[in-house]
Parts: sequence; structure tokens; C-alpha cells
Amino acid sequence: MVTILDVARLAGVSKATVSRALNGKVFVREEVKARIFQAIAETGYRPNQLARNLANNKTNSIGLVITNGLYNGPFFASMTYHAATLSESHGRQLVLADGKHSAQEERDAINLLLSLRCEGIMIYPKYLTVAELDEIIAASQTPIVVINRELPRHRSQCVFVDNQQNSEMMMAHLLAQGHTRIAFVGGTEGSPTGDSRYAGYCHALRNAGIDADPQLLVRGTWSTDSGYQAARELLARKVPFSCILAANDDMAIGVAKACQEAGLRLPQDVSLAGFDDSVIGKYYNPALTTIHVPMDEMIRNAVSILLQPEAKTHYTHQGELVCRESVASYKKRALTGVP
Repeated sequence: MVTILDVARLAGVSKATVSRALNGKVFVREEVKARIFQAIAETGYRPNQLARNLANNKTNSIGLVITNGLYNGPFFASMTYHAATLSESHGRQLVLADGKHSAQEERDAINLLLSLRCEGIMIYPKYLTVAELDEIIAASQTPIVVINRELPRHRSQCVFVDNQQNSEMMMAHLLAQGHTRIAFVGGTEGSPTGDSRYAGYCHALRNAGIDADPQLLVRGTWSTDSGYQAARELLARKVPFSCILAANDDMAIGVAKACQEAGLRLPQDVSLAGFDDSVIGKYYNPALTTIHVPMDEMIRNAVSILLQPEAKTHYTHQGELVCRESVASYKKRALTGVP
């Protein structure tokens, strides 16, 4: 294996001079620097980045922890894209660590990024509780910010949206269209996001004087296929409804397919809405009514917190109702074909 000593010998300089030329912190004469880089090209030398990070205590990198169960979908692809491009805009490299399938594995992913000396770490948790996240943040000297989870003890180290309020906003729109029999396709049980969106659904129904019908609740696991299967289960129950609200857009697209296979037209027979404003919903036919979640702003805030931890800024984001063609007024549409 080629070492820095091999480069130094070929260039006719010391190891320290090669190191200074690579770090760019100390002036090295241009003719000497040229010999060094020519030697690097000839030998194929590659610096040990981790060793340099440990020596300099700086990596110019930002870590992101997200479980692989969330990778498979356009919303999280978009989130990772924003994390990478915003890190790049600050001259940092994004390092992705897999939180896998448990709270311990999310901890392991955080510890991996800490061992790599990332300047800061973003976490989109699935398994770690608020109490556990508070404990991790309190024990870490490296700035950590949690995305999409409210941390009352560390308000300046979390960026989130009010998912219950967003759900109530969507329900207010659906109720205003005359829908009273609204089915709900929830996410994985125990998910903070899914539970908050379901709580908003129930709260809006209570405020409208409508009892939540347990037969109108089915659950998926956030994926398009799980939305499809959940909608098939709902349709098999033969209970009446005029509208379906899915806890994210990915599941809503699966719901649409199940409804269409059952001979139901959207939105003439059944209205459909979702959350997140995933790009797939915008271009679906009919285009999906949804709640826009400002993930680009959330990631921008998260990166800002990591790079300026002394600012102690609080970031709470609100969603925005996006009305498209998948929701129609109940009074104006035909009832034919509704289960």
C-alpha cells in the first residue's frame, strides 16, 4: 500500500511538507507543491481521511441517521436530497448512517457518526423515544438535531411540524366539502407522526359532532403497497364512506389503485387526500389533495442549528393545505358506486 512516506521520497521532501501541502493550512512553495502532487499522481496515493479527521478534530461532514425502513419512498428520498445539497452548500459532506430496526441500532448509528467526528448529526428517529433522545443530546458534546419530533427539554435542538394541527386543517377542508363519512388509513401503530395525524382526525370529528367509526380506520405501514392493502380491507367491510384520508401520500396512491380496481371513480365516487405533498401526488391523475410539509426548510434549519449551535433558535413549522383534483364536494358528486 502506498504511504505518505513514499510520496515524500519521490518528491524529495519530508512527510511533514507533504502533510502541509495536503492540509493547505501552511504555505508551501508552488514548485514544491507541484512536485508533491506529481508524486501523488504517479504513486496513486490516497490520504487516510479518517486519520486526518482524528488529527485535526474536524471533518467538514454532517451525519444523518435514518432507518432503512423509511428509505423506500419519494418523501424520504426528497429529504435525503435536501440534506445532501444543503450540506454541500455549506462545504460539508453528508454521511448517512442506517438506524435499521431498533432503538439500539439507532443509537449505534449515532455512535458511528460520533466516532467519525462529524461536526453535527441530524436524526430522523423511528424507534428512539423522546426521553432517550433527550438523554443522547444531553450526553453529547457534538451538536445533534432531531427532525420531526418535538423535544420539550431541548427545543433548540429539534425541528418539527405540528402533525395534529395539520391533520385538523385537512379535516376542516374535507368537512367543509360536505364529507362526514371519512375513512382514515393510518401509518404504523406507535409512530409519533401517524398517531398525531390520527389524533387530529379524531379531534376534528369530535368538534364537528361526529363520532369516529372504528370501522373506518385501517392501517398501513407508510408504503404504497400497504395503502393498497389497507384500502382493500376497508372496501371489504362494506361500510359507507364518501372520502378517504391517508396518513401520507405514498399510501394514498395505493388507496387510489384499490378504489379504481373496485370500480370507484376519483373524485366522482370517492374523494381522496393525503399528507406530505410528495412529488408523486402532484403528477398523479387526479392530482392529490394533500398537506405540504416544508421538508426543505426543516433541513435548512437543522443544518443551521448544527453549524451555529450557540444561536439557540426554536423552529416549529406549519403545513400548508394544497387543494387539487382528488377531492370533490359531497353535495355535487353522484352517490352511485359508493360502498
